[in-house]
Amino acid sequence: MATAKEDLWKTLEDLTGDQFKQFKWLLQADGNDPRSIPVSRLEKADRTDTVDLMVQRYGEAEAVRRSLQVLEKISRNDLAQHLSNTRSAQRGDGLTAVPSQCESERQKSRLREMKSETRLKIKERKMKICEIQRSAELSRKSAERQTAESLQTFRVLIQSVQESLSHLTEAVEEKQKTFQKQAEQLIRKLEKEVSELTKSEAELDRLLLTDTNLQFLQDVETSDLTEFSVHQPSYGETVMASVNKLKELLDGEMKRFLSKAKLIRMQQFAVDVTLDPDTAHPNLVLSPDGKRVHCGGVKRNLPDNPERFDTAANVLGRQSFSSGRVYFEAEVREKTAWDVGVVYGSIGRKGSISSSPGGGYWAIGLRSGDTIKAAGLNLDVKTPLNKVGVFVDYKMGSIIFHNVDSAEEIHRYSDCSFTEKLYPFFSPGVYHGGLNAKPLIIKSPPSNSMN
Repeated sequence: MATAKEDLWKTLEDLTGDQFKQFKWLLQADGNDPRSIPVSRLEKADRTDTVDLMVQRYGEAEAVRRSLQVLEKISRNDLAQHLSNTRSAQRGDGLTAVPSQCESERQKSRLREMKSETRLKIKERKMKICEIQRSAELSRKSAERQTAESLQTFRVLIQSVQESLSHLTEAVEEKQKTFQKQAEQLIRKLEKEVSELTKSEAELDRLLLTDTNLQFLQDVETSDLTEFSVHQPSYGETVMASVNKLKELLDGEMKRFLSKAKLIRMQQFAVDVTLDPDTAHPNLVLSPDGKRVHCGGVKRNLPDNPERFDTAANVLGRQSFSSGRVYFEAEVREKTAWDVGVVYGSIGRKGSISSSPGGGYWAIGLRSGDTIKAAGLNLDVKTPLNKVGVFVDYKMGSIIFHNVDSAEEIHRYSDCSFTEKLYPFFSPGVYHGGLNAKPLIIKSPPSNSMN
């Protein structure tokens, strides 16, 4: 049967180093108790020494009682319960430790904290489930869209191959028909001459048997056989021309397919952009949802706050970003002038503006209804530009502009060292007597974004 000292020693052995230090500190914390163990004796005491000091000072029963109190204070109720049960079993009195009212409240408080933490974990996991479900749904839609795009591309490729094969077959057959017709004409001509020469030969045989004067013999007019040279047509050139034309078609279609796939990947980083009315020039008219803007013919009386442009017909998006990748689109259909891009939040809003990368602007724009420019350079845009896609990779320092309808890359700014937040930038252009009254519209790409 274990003694009280042995049970106390086993209990203290289960404490961590820090918990044992707390145990000793709480054991001598009550300085008003004349029986308290002096600090000097507890300071360097190990577990065995501590048990001996408690038993010597308090006796076994009191040492156990005080140990139970201290164990509860350092939240080792498990050890307190075990020690209480052990000593009760040793005595055979059936006594069990009854936690104090204060300890009971502490336990309830801890349980409430644990419940709150559990609820938070449940909420976080439900949110993560929703996030994963949403990602899975977006992935499904993206896969469907990519599959549809791929099927369409391959249909075009197959159709191009079939049409090229049909054209090649027709060209070869036509060439063969032409050669066959020429050969038949030559054969007919030669067969006619053979027939006439055969008759002439028979006449000569007859004359050999008579003494007829040769002057009465008529010559048969024949062709020069060198004129009857037959050159078989070369089909190799026809085939190579057809193959080269097909290759050009396939190369062009594959280029469009790869450009479209690249654009779809960029669209996965689409963000919801709305216009900030506090930055809009007084002539600009914004829709209530912040998705449309056009330049009106009347300057409105608006507060001249620091954020507002006062000379250029510009407006910024509400959203900003300083990391990651971002994509947004703007429809510019039937407009004669516009600008789309991103800018630093610190750009000047008043007076003359330098809309170049050096001034914190990265944009492209339409001028005079037919010229696309970027930082003063004329851009070669091969297809009509009705919708502009803007992709920003903040970390890589690049901004890429796309013609959304054709997936053609229009322009890119590379090796940019961004040092502050970027904001979406738009200008619908000036009113121009109503010729440029159509709105610039912020559009949402197909449902495959991952923002």
